[in-house]
Amino acid sequence: MKPLLGLLCGAVVAVAGCGRLDHVGKRPEFTPSDTGREHLAMAVPGIPRTLERRRNIDQASLWSGGRNSLLGDQRAGERGDILTVVVEIDEKAEISNSSSRERSAEEKLALKELLGIPQRINNSLPEGALAAEAIDIDTDSSHAGEGQVRRNEKLTLRIAATVTDVLPNGVIRLQGSQEVRVNFEIRELLVEGFVRPEDITRQNEVTYDKIASARISYGGRGQISDVQQPRYGQQIADIILPF
Repeated sequence: MKPLLGLLCGAVVAVAGCGRLDHVGKRPEFTPSDTGREHLAMAVPGIPRTLERRRNIDQASLWSGGRNSLLGDQRAGERGDILTVVVEIDEKAEISNSSSRERSAEEKLALKELLGIPQRINNSLPEGALAAEAIDIDTDSSHAGEGQVRRNEKLTLRIAATVTDVLPNGVIRLQGSQEVRVNFEIRELLVEGFVRPEDITRQNEVTYDKIASARISYGGRGQISDVQQPRYGQQIADIILPF
């Protein structure tokens, strides 16, 4: 049973490591751009919201309010539209606290004379013990603690995202991805979340603080990232070992 378990663990580790073997001696490959929700939203048209007759009238007029007219609203609002997400994070947090506690207690119990009972008890007690001074307790304790946390984050990015869905209340769901390859390293940028149409500016942009349930990821993969990551065995040992 133990050899089988060891073989199974070895197979799992080998399969997990295969993902890093695809770019040995060569540049890492891009993620396919025609298999995600962005491509699906742009490839499959949504349900028409206007009648065919009204659309023909808008196309015939230069000053109509249609999206394709001169004065039309060019902001993203339908499935498959594209808008720009602006990520400008410049945050700093500092937390410092200090605590101190001190406690002192003293308890004494003495019974010097009570019908000669303490004197009779002294005869049966060990040498040096007296019943007259039965209890004498003195305690003293103190505690001091101090902690400090500092964080400083700064990130400025711009990424094009696609409207993948329009919810019944009008809120749109967006998703965007971007990959840039420099030599043997790929930089990845992902963004996803929900935004109100009125929060999109006339320049067809939306800031990250207007996105609900925002998921922003900035990282990379390649030879440099592989070197910076601990080996699988070390990661497993850090999780399993209690010391």
